[in-house]
Amino acid sequence: MNTPEKRVVLVTGATGGLGTAMCRKLYDDGYTVVANYRNEEKALEWQKKQLEDGYDIAIYYADVADFDSCGAMIDNIVKDKGHVDVLVNNAGITKDGAFRKMSYENWKSVMTTNLDSVFNCTRHVINPMIDRGFGRIINISSVNGQRGQFGQANYSAAKAGMHGFTKTLAMEVASKGVTVNTISPGYIGTDMVMAVKEEIRNQIIAQIPMGRLGGTEEVAYLVSFLASEHANFITGANLSINGGQHVY
Repeated sequence: MNTPEKRVVLVTGATGGLGTAMCRKLYDDGYTVVANYRNEEKALEWQKKQLEDGYDIAIYYADVADFDSCGAMIDNIVKDKGHVDVLVNNAGITKDGAFRKMSYENWKSVMTTNLDSVFNCTRHVINPMIDRGFGRIINISSVNGQRGQFGQANYSAAKAGMHGFTKTLAMEVASKGVTVNTISPGYIGTDMVMAVKEEIRNQIIAQIPMGRLGGTEEVAYLVSFLASEHANFITGANLSINGGQHVY
């Protein structure tokens, strides 16, 4: 079994706020981190910024909504870095709107990017993980996949589906040294959330018992924990990190 220093971690949707924090934390913890991207210009700027800050992270293109594109990405990673030991399915988009007005295009694009992507990436890494007797699949869902949210029938369905996938795959590979878990963040202080009008943001914060937004580094710490040896007995779980906004 590889030591953490030799394990390869792939983070999809890596150039956003959460993805960046995950990549940095995993890098700090000694993993070989590779980052998936779709927008090359943004990714190259992101990679340059990471390098300036001391994080030498390789980037790999894939449209995670496309099975063959994911396969090509995984093949390139294996060729350059070795087999993927930890997969963080973090890529996601929103196209919000009341269901009675929701277009099929907005339904389909969210479902393929947020849910099909989990199959597309995981399917290409799971058998090598089983063969090596070690693997971690970490799926980034959302509090709104647990409780629902007005205007997010597509997003909530996709995020809830991620945990259904987690539970079944966890059972299938539990005896093979591979764990599969979901993390469901609440409202986190990403650039996207911070760009919301202050009055709206304050309304959101008022609904959180802790009285604040979550930090990207708090989610990243949980990701790194689930990737570690310390989480060997945790599988099929959905770990909430939402400041008490949704408890059950």
